[in-house]
Parts: sequence; structure tokens; C-alpha cells
Amino acid sequence: MRNWSDRNIEEILGEILRAGVILSALVVFVGGWLYLIGNAWARPDYRIFRGEPTDLRTLGGIFHGALQLRARAVIQLGLLCLIATPVLRVMASILGFAAERDRMYAIFTSLVLGILLYSLLGAGSAF
Repeated sequence: MRNWSDRNIEEILGEILRAGVILSALVVFVGGWLYLIGNAWARPDYRIFRGEPTDLRTLGGIFHGALQLRARAVIQLGLLCLIATPVLRVMASILGFAAERDRMYAIFTSLVLGILLYSLLGAGSAF
């Protein structure tokens, strides 16, 4: 098994952050590019507010739309990747603290994860 230290955990967390942000940026860029191709000559009407369609308010709708390369769904997927990045970092922190046998930090970080997931998935969220 790998020799776990604070330095190793910091490096792993840094790589997760870097990969998450780069992946998110690439996905949003592709979605933006698709959007511009499909709407290059469209004139916006700012007098009427149009929110997101209902299919882009659920995870299933976003994934389904992104698989069909619908621009707005791809952009939403990129934003979900960005939101998922800190969640993955907290999960990796729990694993790191558990590997170091640091129960107190593992428990507190688990509480943070619970609060984070509740705020994202519970509390009346559409996801």
C-alpha cells in the first residue's frame, strides 16, 4: 500500500482540482462552440425572460441531452463537472484521513461531505 502522508494527500487533492477544472472548462467550451454554431445568427430578445427548459433541470435530462450533443445540455454538463470537483476532493480527503488513521479529521470531513451532499441533492433540489 502507498505510504500516505499529508504531502501525498495534498498532491492528490491538487490533481483532482486541476483535472476537474480542466475537464469542466473543456466540456463548457465544446458546449459553447456547439451553441455558437447552432445560433450564430439568432437575435436575442432581452424583453422576455426564458429560463432553462425542464429537461435541463434534472441529471437525466442533462446527460440525455449531452449524449445528443445539444449545446445547452453540454454546457450544463460542464457546470456539473465543476460542481462535482469539490465533492470529489472532500471524498478523497476522507479516504486520505482514513488511510492515515486520523479518525477525528475523517469524521469531521464526513460531516462536511454529508452537509455538501444534502445541500446539493436534498433541500428541495431538482437533482
